[in-house]
Amino acid sequence: MVTTRSSGAPRARGRFGVRRGTPNATGPTVRHPGGHPVGHRPGSADPTYPRPLAGVPQQRPFTRTDQQVHPRRARLAALATRCTGRATRLGDRRLVHLLGCLVAAGWAAAFPLVSNLGNQRLWGEVAAPAYLLAGLAVITLPRRVAGRVAAAVALLGAVLLPLGVLAAQGRHQSEVMVVERSARLLLHTGTPYLPHPVAVTDFNPYLPSMAVFGLPRAVLGDANPVTQVLGDARIWFALTFLGCLTVSWRLLRPAPQRSPLLPLGVLTGSPLIALTLAVGGVDLPLIGVCCLAMALAARERTLAAGLVLALACTLKWTAWPALPVAALLLWRVHGRRAAARTTLTTLLVGGAVVLPYLLTRPQDLKEQVVRFPLGLAAVRTPAGSPLPGKVLADLGPTGHTLSLVLLVLGGISVAGWLLLRPPTTAVAAADLLAAGLTVAFMLAPAGRFGYLALPVVLALWPRLAARSWRGRPVADPRTVGSTSLVATH
Repeated sequence: MVTTRSSGAPRARGRFGVRRGTPNATGPTVRHPGGHPVGHRPGSADPTYPRPLAGVPQQRPFTRTDQQVHPRRARLAALATRCTGRATRLGDRRLVHLLGCLVAAGWAAAFPLVSNLGNQRLWGEVAAPAYLLAGLAVITLPRRVAGRVAAAVALLGAVLLPLGVLAAQGRHQSEVMVVERSARLLLHTGTPYLPHPVAVTDFNPYLPSMAVFGLPRAVLGDANPVTQVLGDARIWFALTFLGCLTVSWRLLRPAPQRSPLLPLGVLTGSPLIALTLAVGGVDLPLIGVCCLAMALAARERTLAAGLVLALACTLKWTAWPALPVAALLLWRVHGRRAAARTTLTTLLVGGAVVLPYLLTRPQDLKEQVVRFPLGLAAVRTPAGSPLPGKVLADLGPTGHTLSLVLLVLGGISVAGWLLLRPPTTAVAAADLLAAGLTVAFMLAPAGRFGYLALPVVLALWPRLAARSWRGRPVADPRTVGSTSLVATH
Protein backbone atom coordinates (compact mmCIF):
# COMPACT_ATOMS: atom_id res chain seq x y z
CA MET A 1 0.00 0.00 0.00
CA VAL A 2 1.27 3.39 -0.92
CA THR A 3 1.31 5.85 1.94
CA THR A 4 1.24 9.57 1.53
CA ARG A 5 1.96 12.40 3.88
CA SER A 6 0.77 15.96 3.93
CA SER A 7 2.97 18.86 2.90
CA GLY A 8 3.19 20.01 6.48
CA ALA A 9 4.56 16.73 7.79
CA PRO A 10 8.25 16.68 8.68
CA ARG A 11 10.61 15.22 6.11
CA ALA A 12 12.18 11.85 6.77
CA ARG A 13 15.80 11.88 7.89
CA GLY A 14 18.38 9.82 6.09
CA ARG A 15 21.85 8.74 7.10
CA PHE A 16 23.86 11.01 9.43
CA GLY A 17 20.69 12.82 10.45
CA VAL A 18 20.51 14.99 7.35
CA ARG A 19 17.10 15.55 5.84
CA ARG A 20 16.73 14.26 2.33
CA GLY A 21 15.91 16.76 -0.32
CA THR A 22 17.04 19.78 1.71
CA PRO A 23 19.95 21.98 0.74
CA ASN A 24 23.19 21.53 2.64
CA ALA A 25 23.51 24.00 5.45
CA THR A 26 27.23 24.29 5.01
CA GLY A 27 27.15 25.48 1.41
CA PRO A 28 26.75 24.06 -2.07
CA THR A 29 27.11 20.39 -2.74
CA VAL A 30 30.75 19.36 -3.19
CA ARG A 31 31.13 17.95 -6.65
CA HIS A 32 33.94 16.28 -8.57
CA PRO A 33 35.12 17.82 -11.83
CA GLY A 34 32.97 15.22 -13.57
CA GLY A 35 29.83 16.80 -12.09
CA HIS A 36 28.75 14.14 -9.54
CA PRO A 37 28.47 14.99 -5.85
CA VAL A 38 31.12 13.71 -3.47
CA GLY A 39 30.02 10.28 -2.24
CA HIS A 40 27.54 9.69 -5.06
CA ARG A 41 27.35 6.12 -6.25
CA PRO A 42 27.03 6.07 -10.04
CA GLY A 43 23.74 4.49 -11.03
CA SER A 44 22.00 5.10 -7.69
CA ALA A 45 18.49 6.44 -7.73
CA ASP A 46 19.16 9.40 -5.47
CA PRO A 47 22.02 11.57 -6.81
CA THR A 48 22.06 13.63 -3.62
CA TYR A 49 22.77 10.63 -1.38
CA PRO A 50 24.69 10.64 0.83
CA ARG A 51 25.05 14.27 1.88
CA PRO A 52 28.13 15.66 3.67
CA LEU A 53 27.94 15.95 7.41
CA ALA A 54 26.18 19.07 8.55
CA GLY A 55 28.47 21.53 10.26
CA VAL A 56 31.67 20.02 8.84
CA PRO A 57 33.64 22.47 6.63
CA GLN A 58 33.88 21.21 3.10
CA GLN A 59 36.58 22.00 0.51
CA ARG A 60 35.48 24.21 -2.33
CA PRO A 61 35.12 22.33 -5.63
CA PHE A 62 37.50 22.33 -8.60
CA THR A 63 35.95 24.02 -11.60
CA ARG A 64 36.93 24.07 -15.25
CA THR A 65 37.62 27.51 -16.63
CA ASP A 66 39.03 28.68 -19.91
CA GLN A 67 42.62 29.88 -19.82
CA GLN A 68 42.54 33.49 -20.85
CA VAL A 69 45.56 34.79 -22.76
CA HIS A 70 46.10 38.51 -23.23
CA PRO A 71 45.76 39.43 -26.92
CA ARG A 72 48.99 41.44 -26.87
CA ARG A 73 50.95 38.51 -25.43
CA ALA A 74 49.42 36.23 -28.05
CA ARG A 75 50.54 38.59 -30.81
CA LEU A 76 54.04 38.76 -29.33
CA ALA A 77 54.18 34.97 -29.20
CA ALA A 78 53.08 34.68 -32.81
CA LEU A 79 55.64 37.31 -33.87
CA ALA A 80 58.42 35.53 -31.95
CA THR A 81 57.48 32.23 -33.57
CA ARG A 82 57.59 33.73 -37.07
CA CYS A 83 60.93 35.47 -36.40
CA THR A 84 62.43 32.27 -35.00
CA GLY A 85 61.28 30.32 -38.04
CA ARG A 86 62.70 32.89 -40.45
CA ALA A 87 66.01 33.00 -38.56
CA THR A 88 66.20 29.21 -38.66
CA ARG A 89 65.56 29.11 -42.40
CA LEU A 90 68.07 31.91 -42.96
CA GLY A 91 70.69 30.12 -40.88
CA ASP A 92 70.42 27.04 -43.09
CA ARG A 93 71.51 28.89 -46.23
CA ARG A 94 74.98 28.39 -47.62
CA LEU A 95 75.38 32.11 -48.30
CA VAL A 96 74.96 32.93 -44.61
CA HIS A 97 77.53 30.29 -43.62
CA LEU A 98 79.95 31.61 -46.22
CA LEU A 99 79.47 35.17 -45.00
CA GLY A 100 80.24 34.06 -41.43
CA CYS A 101 83.46 32.38 -42.55
CA LEU A 102 84.54 35.48 -44.47
CA VAL A 103 83.86 37.75 -41.48
CA ALA A 104 85.87 35.41 -39.24
CA ALA A 105 88.73 35.36 -41.75
CA GLY A 106 88.77 39.16 -41.92
CA TRP A 107 88.73 39.40 -38.14
CA ALA A 108 91.70 37.03 -37.83
CA ALA A 109 93.63 38.69 -40.65
CA ALA A 110 93.44 42.04 -38.83
CA PHE A 111 95.52 40.85 -35.85
CA PRO A 112 98.87 40.57 -37.70
CA LEU A 113 98.32 44.16 -38.83
CA VAL A 114 97.08 45.92 -35.68
CA SER A 115 98.17 43.83 -32.68
CA ASN A 116 101.48 44.39 -30.92
CA LEU A 117 101.37 40.98 -29.21
CA GLY A 118 103.26 38.18 -30.91
CA ASN A 119 100.89 35.44 -29.75
CA GLN A 120 97.88 37.22 -31.24
CA ARG A 121 99.71 37.85 -34.51
CA LEU A 122 100.60 34.16 -34.75
CA TRP A 123 97.00 33.20 -34.15
CA GLY A 124 95.79 35.54 -36.88
CA GLU A 125 98.32 34.25 -39.40
CA VAL A 126 97.19 30.65 -38.82
CA ALA A 127 93.46 31.19 -38.28
CA ALA A 128 92.70 33.43 -41.27
CA PRO A 129 93.53 30.77 -43.92
CA ALA A 130 91.63 28.18 -41.87
CA TYR A 131 88.46 30.28 -41.97
CA LEU A 132 88.82 30.73 -45.73
CA LEU A 133 89.14 26.95 -46.15
CA ALA A 134 86.03 26.50 -43.99
CA GLY A 135 84.15 28.87 -46.29
CA LEU A 136 85.33 26.91 -49.33
CA ALA A 137 84.03 23.70 -47.73
CA VAL A 138 80.65 25.34 -47.15
CA ILE A 139 80.06 26.14 -50.81
CA THR A 140 81.63 23.06 -52.43
CA LEU A 141 80.69 20.06 -50.27
CA PRO A 142 77.23 18.44 -50.08
CA ARG A 143 74.89 20.18 -47.65
CA ARG A 144 74.64 17.22 -45.26
CA VAL A 145 78.38 17.29 -44.48
CA ALA A 146 79.37 20.86 -45.32
CA GLY A 147 78.65 22.26 -41.86
CA ARG A 148 80.53 19.54 -39.99
CA VAL A 149 83.56 19.74 -42.27
CA ALA A 150 83.68 23.55 -42.02
CA ALA A 151 83.48 23.41 -38.22
CA ALA A 152 86.24 20.78 -38.10
CA VAL A 153 88.49 22.88 -40.37
CA ALA A 154 87.91 25.97 -38.20
CA LEU A 155 88.66 24.03 -35.02
CA LEU A 156 91.84 22.57 -36.46
CA GLY A 157 93.19 25.78 -37.95
CA ALA A 158 91.97 28.38 -35.45
CA VAL A 159 92.26 26.43 -32.18
CA LEU A 160 94.27 23.20 -32.18
CA LEU A 161 97.13 24.23 -34.47
CA PRO A 162 97.95 27.62 -32.88
CA LEU A 163 97.36 26.25 -29.39
CA GLY A 164 99.73 23.35 -30.01
CA VAL A 165 102.44 25.60 -31.44
CA LEU A 166 102.19 28.13 -28.60
CA ALA A 167 102.02 25.44 -25.90
CA ALA A 168 105.04 23.58 -27.30
CA GLN A 169 107.04 26.81 -27.35
CA GLY A 170 105.87 27.85 -23.90
CA ARG A 171 104.31 31.07 -25.22
CA HIS A 172 101.16 32.45 -23.63
CA GLN A 173 99.56 35.58 -22.26
CA SER A 174 100.71 36.92 -18.93
CA GLU A 175 97.49 35.67 -17.28
CA VAL A 176 98.58 32.06 -17.75
CA MET A 177 101.91 32.77 -16.10
CA VAL A 178 100.16 34.49 -13.18
CA VAL A 179 97.85 31.51 -12.63
CA GLU A 180 100.68 28.96 -12.79
CA ARG A 181 102.83 31.02 -10.42
CA SER A 182 99.94 31.39 -7.98
CA ALA A 183 99.63 27.58 -7.84
CA ARG A 184 103.32 27.22 -6.99
CA LEU A 185 103.00 29.90 -4.33
CA LEU A 186 99.96 28.15 -2.89
CA LEU A 187 101.84 24.87 -2.57
CA HIS A 188 104.96 26.37 -1.03
CA THR A 189 103.72 29.35 0.99
CA GLY A 190 100.01 28.68 1.53
CA THR A 191 98.89 31.80 -0.32
CA PRO A 192 98.57 32.48 -4.07
CA TYR A 193 99.58 36.15 -3.68
CA LEU A 194 103.01 37.74 -3.66
CA PRO A 195 103.42 39.86 -0.54
CA HIS A 196 104.90 43.00 -2.17
CA PRO A 197 104.09 43.24 -5.90
CA VAL A 198 106.07 45.83 -7.82
CA ALA A 199 105.52 44.91 -11.50
CA VAL A 200 102.38 44.22 -13.51
CA THR A 201 103.02 40.49 -13.62
CA ASP A 202 103.49 40.39 -9.83
CA PHE A 203 99.79 41.15 -9.29
CA ASN A 204 97.27 38.32 -9.05
CA PRO A 205 93.82 39.87 -9.67
CA TYR A 206 92.01 36.55 -9.22
CA LEU A 207 90.41 34.91 -6.23
CA PRO A 208 92.04 31.82 -4.66
CA SER A 209 90.24 29.10 -6.68
CA MET A 210 91.85 30.29 -9.92
CA ALA A 211 95.12 28.79 -8.69
CA VAL A 212 93.61 25.31 -9.16
CA PHE A 213 94.14 25.59 -12.93
CA GLY A 214 97.84 26.11 -12.37
CA LEU A 215 98.32 23.02 -10.21
CA PRO A 216 99.08 20.68 -13.17
CA ARG A 217 102.07 22.85 -14.07
CA ALA A 218 103.21 22.97 -10.45
CA VAL A 219 102.98 19.17 -10.16
CA LEU A 220 104.16 18.05 -13.62
CA GLY A 221 106.69 20.74 -14.37
CA ASP A 222 108.00 21.34 -17.90
CA ALA A 223 110.91 18.92 -18.22
CA ASN A 224 109.71 17.35 -21.51
CA PRO A 225 107.27 18.22 -24.33
CA VAL A 226 104.49 16.04 -22.88
CA THR A 227 104.48 17.70 -19.48
CA GLN A 228 105.01 21.05 -21.21
CA VAL A 229 101.64 20.63 -22.91
CA LEU A 230 99.73 18.75 -20.21
CA GLY A 231 100.78 21.19 -17.50
CA ASP A 232 99.68 24.22 -19.50
CA ALA A 233 96.83 26.01 -17.70
CA ARG A 234 95.21 26.77 -21.08
CA ILE A 235 94.41 23.09 -21.56
CA TRP A 236 92.50 23.00 -18.29
CA PHE A 237 90.78 26.29 -19.04
CA ALA A 238 89.53 24.77 -22.30
CA LEU A 239 88.47 21.44 -20.77
CA THR A 240 86.49 23.19 -18.03
CA PHE A 241 84.81 25.43 -20.60
CA LEU A 242 83.86 22.57 -22.93
CA GLY A 243 82.72 20.28 -20.11
CA CYS A 244 80.48 22.88 -18.45
CA LEU A 245 78.84 23.89 -21.74
CA THR A 246 78.19 20.25 -22.62
CA VAL A 247 76.53 19.51 -19.28
CA SER A 248 74.44 22.68 -19.44
CA TRP A 249 73.31 21.67 -22.94
CA ARG A 250 72.15 18.29 -21.61
CA LEU A 251 70.26 19.98 -18.79
CA LEU A 252 68.47 22.56 -20.92
CA ARG A 253 67.91 20.66 -24.15
CA PRO A 254 64.29 19.52 -24.56
CA ALA A 255 63.56 16.00 -25.75
CA PRO A 256 64.53 14.54 -28.11
CA GLN A 257 68.15 15.13 -27.27
CA ARG A 258 70.54 16.31 -29.98
CA SER A 259 74.30 16.11 -29.74
CA PRO A 260 75.97 19.41 -28.77
CA LEU A 261 79.13 18.61 -30.75
CA LEU A 262 78.33 20.68 -33.83
CA PRO A 263 77.08 23.83 -31.97
CA LEU A 264 79.97 23.54 -29.52
CA GLY A 265 82.45 23.13 -32.38
CA VAL A 266 81.09 26.18 -34.21
CA LEU A 267 81.18 28.29 -31.04
CA THR A 268 84.68 27.15 -30.06
CA GLY A 269 86.01 27.59 -33.59
CA SER A 270 84.65 31.13 -33.88
CA PRO A 271 87.06 34.04 -33.30
CA LEU A 272 85.13 34.89 -30.12
CA ILE A 273 86.47 31.78 -28.34
CA ALA A 274 89.30 30.53 -30.56
CA LEU A 275 91.62 33.47 -29.90
CA THR A 276 91.04 33.39 -26.14
CA LEU A 277 91.55 29.63 -26.02
CA ALA A 278 94.74 29.67 -28.07
CA VAL A 279 96.58 32.52 -26.34
CA GLY A 280 95.29 31.77 -22.83
CA GLY A 281 92.30 33.68 -21.51
CA VAL A 282 91.24 33.04 -17.92
CA ASP A 283 87.61 33.92 -18.65
CA LEU A 284 86.89 30.61 -20.41
CA PRO A 285 86.27 28.56 -17.24
CA LEU A 286 84.20 31.42 -15.83
CA ILE A 287 81.99 31.38 -18.94
CA GLY A 288 81.35 27.66 -18.68
CA VAL A 289 80.75 27.70 -14.93
CA CYS A 290 78.21 30.56 -15.16
CA CYS A 291 76.26 28.81 -17.94
CA LEU A 292 76.22 25.59 -15.93
CA ALA A 293 75.05 27.40 -12.79
CA MET A 294 72.03 28.90 -14.58
CA ALA A 295 71.11 25.51 -16.07
CA LEU A 296 71.35 23.75 -12.69
CA ALA A 297 69.24 26.43 -11.03
CA ALA A 298 66.56 26.10 -13.71
CA ARG A 299 66.44 22.32 -13.12
CA GLU A 300 66.28 22.71 -9.31
CA ARG A 301 69.64 21.03 -8.72
CA THR A 302 70.04 23.18 -5.65
CA LEU A 303 73.11 21.59 -4.08
CA ALA A 304 74.98 21.28 -7.38
CA ALA A 305 74.02 24.85 -8.31
CA GLY A 306 75.35 26.10 -4.97
CA LEU A 307 78.67 24.30 -5.42
CA VAL A 308 79.10 25.55 -8.99
CA LEU A 309 78.23 29.10 -7.95
CA ALA A 310 80.74 28.85 -5.10
CA LEU A 311 83.41 27.88 -7.65
CA ALA A 312 82.46 30.80 -9.91
CA CYS A 313 82.44 33.31 -7.06
CA THR A 314 85.90 32.20 -5.92
CA LEU A 315 87.44 32.45 -9.39
CA LYS A 316 86.82 36.14 -10.12
CA TRP A 317 84.74 38.76 -8.37
CA THR A 318 82.99 39.53 -11.67
CA ALA A 319 81.00 36.29 -11.15
CA TRP A 320 79.35 37.52 -7.96
CA PRO A 321 76.20 38.82 -9.74
CA ALA A 322 75.48 35.20 -10.75
CA LEU A 323 74.43 34.36 -7.17
CA PRO A 324 71.46 36.78 -6.83
CA VAL A 325 70.33 35.98 -10.38
CA ALA A 326 70.29 32.23 -9.72
CA ALA A 327 68.68 32.72 -6.30
CA LEU A 328 65.81 34.75 -7.76
CA LEU A 329 65.35 32.19 -10.53
CA LEU A 330 65.05 29.43 -7.94
CA TRP A 331 62.73 31.54 -5.78
CA ARG A 332 60.32 32.27 -8.62
CA VAL A 333 60.25 28.77 -10.11
CA HIS A 334 60.95 26.37 -7.25
CA GLY A 335 60.21 28.29 -4.07
CA ARG A 336 62.00 29.90 -1.16
CA ARG A 337 63.53 26.73 0.23
CA ALA A 338 65.33 25.93 -3.00
CA ALA A 339 66.68 29.48 -3.26
CA ALA A 340 67.78 29.45 0.39
CA ARG A 341 69.48 26.07 0.02
CA THR A 342 71.51 27.17 -2.99
CA THR A 343 72.40 30.54 -1.48
CA LEU A 344 73.48 28.99 1.81
CA THR A 345 75.63 26.39 0.01
CA THR A 346 77.32 29.08 -2.06
CA LEU A 347 78.03 31.31 0.91
CA LEU A 348 79.33 28.50 3.11
CA VAL A 349 81.61 26.91 0.50
CA GLY A 350 82.73 30.21 -1.00
CA GLY A 351 83.35 31.67 2.44
CA ALA A 352 85.40 28.64 3.44
CA VAL A 353 87.67 29.31 0.43
CA VAL A 354 88.02 33.08 0.66
CA LEU A 355 87.68 33.76 4.40
CA PRO A 356 91.11 32.36 5.44
CA TYR A 357 92.87 34.77 3.07
CA LEU A 358 90.55 37.60 4.04
CA LEU A 359 91.51 37.13 7.68
CA THR A 360 95.24 36.49 7.23
CA ARG A 361 96.11 38.49 4.07
CA PRO A 362 93.44 41.22 3.77
CA GLN A 363 95.88 43.72 2.27
CA ASP A 364 96.78 41.36 -0.57
CA LEU A 365 93.15 40.86 -1.51
CA LYS A 366 92.41 44.56 -1.29
CA GLU A 367 95.41 45.66 -3.35
CA GLN A 368 95.57 42.89 -5.95
CA VAL A 369 91.98 41.67 -6.34
CA VAL A 370 90.08 44.95 -5.89
CA ARG A 371 92.26 48.01 -6.46
CA PHE A 372 94.44 46.67 -9.28
CA PRO A 373 91.57 45.69 -11.67
CA LEU A 374 89.81 49.00 -10.97
CA GLY A 375 92.93 51.00 -11.81
CA LEU A 376 93.38 52.27 -8.27
CA ALA A 377 96.73 50.61 -7.51
CA ALA A 378 100.12 52.24 -7.94
CA VAL A 379 100.82 49.96 -10.93
CA ARG A 380 98.48 50.38 -13.89
CA THR A 381 96.67 47.34 -15.20
CA PRO A 382 97.52 46.31 -18.80
CA ALA A 383 93.80 45.99 -19.63
CA GLY A 384 93.43 49.05 -21.84
CA SER A 385 90.83 48.53 -24.57
CA PRO A 386 89.09 51.82 -25.50
CA LEU A 387 85.82 51.04 -23.76
CA PRO A 388 83.76 53.96 -22.34
CA GLY A 389 84.95 53.47 -18.76
CA LYS A 390 88.59 53.33 -19.85
CA VAL A 391 88.21 56.46 -22.00
CA LEU A 392 86.75 58.35 -19.04
CA ALA A 393 89.43 57.09 -16.66
CA ASP A 394 92.18 58.37 -19.00
CA LEU A 395 90.84 61.92 -18.67
CA GLY A 396 92.21 62.22 -15.17
CA PRO A 397 91.01 61.81 -11.57
CA THR A 398 87.65 63.38 -12.34
CA GLY A 399 87.04 61.05 -15.26
CA HIS A 400 88.16 58.07 -13.20
CA THR A 401 85.70 58.97 -10.45
CA LEU A 402 82.96 59.51 -13.03
CA SER A 403 83.55 56.04 -14.48
CA LEU A 404 83.23 54.49 -11.03
CA VAL A 405 80.01 56.44 -10.35
CA LEU A 406 78.56 55.31 -13.68
CA LEU A 407 79.60 51.74 -12.87
CA VAL A 408 77.70 51.87 -9.57
CA LEU A 409 74.64 53.45 -11.19
CA GLY A 410 74.66 50.83 -13.92
CA GLY A 411 74.83 48.07 -11.34
CA ILE A 412 71.90 49.59 -9.44
CA SER A 413 69.87 49.79 -12.66
CA VAL A 414 70.47 46.13 -13.49
CA ALA A 415 69.64 45.16 -9.89
CA GLY A 416 66.34 47.07 -10.18
CA TRP A 417 65.55 45.26 -13.42
CA LEU A 418 66.31 41.97 -11.70
CA LEU A 419 63.92 42.74 -8.85
CA LEU A 420 61.12 44.10 -11.05
CA ARG A 421 61.31 41.33 -13.64
CA PRO A 422 62.86 38.32 -11.92
CA PRO A 423 63.79 35.48 -14.28
CA THR A 424 61.64 32.40 -14.67
CA THR A 425 63.79 30.50 -17.19
CA ALA A 426 67.48 29.78 -17.63
CA VAL A 427 67.46 31.95 -20.76
CA ALA A 428 66.05 34.93 -18.85
CA ALA A 429 68.52 34.42 -16.01
CA ALA A 430 71.45 34.27 -18.42
CA ASP A 431 70.19 37.43 -20.13
CA LEU A 432 70.08 39.33 -16.85
CA LEU A 433 73.56 38.16 -15.88
CA ALA A 434 74.87 39.04 -19.34
CA ALA A 435 73.34 42.53 -19.11
CA GLY A 436 74.92 43.16 -15.71
CA LEU A 437 78.35 41.96 -16.84
CA THR A 438 78.16 44.02 -20.03
CA VAL A 439 77.46 47.16 -18.01
CA ALA A 440 80.35 46.32 -15.66
CA PHE A 441 82.84 45.66 -18.47
CA MET A 442 81.82 48.73 -20.47
CA LEU A 443 81.95 51.19 -17.57
CA ALA A 444 84.87 49.79 -15.57
CA PRO A 445 87.97 52.03 -15.51
CA ALA A 446 89.99 49.21 -17.10
CA GLY A 447 88.85 46.42 -19.38
CA ARG A 448 89.39 44.45 -22.57
CA PHE A 449 87.19 43.64 -25.52
CA GLY A 450 87.86 39.98 -24.74
CA TYR A 451 85.88 40.29 -21.52
CA LEU A 452 82.70 40.67 -23.60
CA ALA A 453 82.94 37.01 -24.64
CA LEU A 454 81.37 36.11 -21.29
CA PRO A 455 78.06 37.99 -21.77
CA VAL A 456 77.89 37.02 -25.45
CA VAL A 457 78.11 33.29 -24.69
CA LEU A 458 75.69 33.69 -21.77
CA ALA A 459 73.13 35.23 -24.10
CA LEU A 460 73.71 32.71 -26.90
CA TRP A 461 74.39 29.24 -25.48
CA PRO A 462 71.28 28.76 -23.24
CA ARG A 463 69.12 29.80 -26.20
CA LEU A 464 70.74 27.25 -28.47
CA ALA A 465 70.40 24.55 -25.83
CA ALA A 466 66.80 25.30 -24.82
CA ARG A 467 65.70 26.07 -28.40
CA SER A 468 64.05 29.23 -27.09
CA TRP A 469 64.91 32.75 -28.20
CA ARG A 470 62.58 34.46 -25.73
CA GLY A 471 63.93 35.56 -22.38
CA ARG A 472 60.54 35.25 -20.65
CA PRO A 473 57.91 32.58 -21.24
CA VAL A 474 55.15 33.94 -23.47
CA ALA A 475 51.90 32.09 -24.05
CA ASP A 476 51.79 30.19 -27.29
CA PRO A 477 48.91 31.47 -29.45
CA ARG A 478 47.94 27.87 -30.17
CA THR A 479 46.97 27.46 -26.50
CA VAL A 480 44.39 30.24 -26.57
CA GLY A 481 41.02 28.82 -25.56
CA SER A 482 42.48 25.71 -23.94
CA THR A 483 41.04 24.61 -20.63
CA SER A 484 42.69 23.79 -17.37
CA LEU A 485 41.65 22.82 -13.87
CA VAL A 486 42.09 25.61 -11.34
CA ALA A 487 41.28 25.51 -7.64
CA THR A 488 38.98 28.21 -6.31
CA HIS A 489 39.42 28.99 -2.66
